[in-house]
Amino acid sequence: MTAYKRIILKLSGETLAPENKSGSFDAARVDRAAKAIVDLSDMGVQVGVVMGGGNIWRGRFSDEMNPVNADQMGMLATIINALAVQDAITRMGRKAAVLTAQEMTRFARLYTRDTALSLMEEGYVVLLAGGSGNPFFTTDTAAALRAAELNADAVFKGTTVEGVFDSDPRKNPDAKLIRDITYQEAIDRGLRVMDLTAFMLCMEQKIPEIRVFAMDDLDNILRVAAGEKLGTVVHN
Repeated sequence: MTAYKRIILKLSGETLAPENKSGSFDAARVDRAAKAIVDLSDMGVQVGVVMGGGNIWRGRFSDEMNPVNADQMGMLATIINALAVQDAITRMGRKAAVLTAQEMTRFARLYTRDTALSLMEEGYVVLLAGGSGNPFFTTDTAAALRAAELNADAVFKGTTVEGVFDSDPRKNPDAKLIRDITYQEAIDRGLRVMDLTAFMLCMEQKIPEIRVFAMDDLDNILRVAAGEKLGTVVHN
């Protein structure tokens, strides 16, 4: 059982990649991610998954590269990842649809709020790809935007650490985990687990909460949905 009706899950591209980072995909890890999403849906949650693309493309390959072109390549990477996860989910006998922020009707449907909500109500996992559709905005901001549009109860944001810390725990061994913090406090303190635009959007649109937790174990998604106090809660 879960208290959440609708969740936007931010899934990084690295979740699908080999652990040694050699190559873009590991079949077992793609299936593992799909299984966690299916299990979340089986808890009675309507699931929207905002895909990252970092396993395929990240940033620019030179300082001279046009940043708009680079961001558009990143958007395409998220669509490739969404198609991979959709394939895995459908092989498990479940319904999944890829909605993109850009028109590419031979590959996926164009995202609209009404289409996403209708599919969720029909029991589909909705894979939200292509970021926000605009350069200069991260997939974290896309997750916040989709959560606002779709009236989600929470954004689930996975990280490589336990949650939100008062400083970078990879650089500071004395960094302290923050279990509970408001959006405004996170903004004021410059805590960068999500970008500033995403925090501002969640605060202004009154997204009930962002749950930030380690996603090295994908079962943590289910534990958080079931009410376990893992990681950090960010809220108004």
